[in-house]
Amino acid sequence: QVQLRESGGGLVQAGGSLRLYCVASGVITSAVNAMGWYRQAPGKQRELVALVSRGGITNYGESVKGRFVISRDSAKKVTLQMNNLKPDDTAVYYCNLQRSTGPDGWGQGTQVTVAS
Repeated sequence: QVQLRESGGGLVQAGGSLRLYCVASGVITSAVNAMGWYRQAPGKQRELVALVSRGGITNYGESVKGRFVISRDSAKKVTLQMNNLKPDDTAVYYCNLQRSTGPDGWGQGTQVTVAS
């Protein structure tokens, strides 16, 4: 069973930076197609933040382009560097793992709050 362990997040002032980490277990390396982050703010749908594929191709949500950077530290660990944070970035951030077969894996979520 895929397990995703998230860390980082917290409270920061607007314009500040935070870093999120996600480590996967319970899945073989060759089955991991992509890892990354989604987020969900109160009353809104879950949306893409950033993904990185096994081949290193990255994909970012429009609202975070130029401010967030995702990196793949190993086959099953990713880091999300979030810069110039805005109050609209306040949300629960979920780590996501996409496999070659089987359903996606999801973390339990970590809260990011940006104070104005």
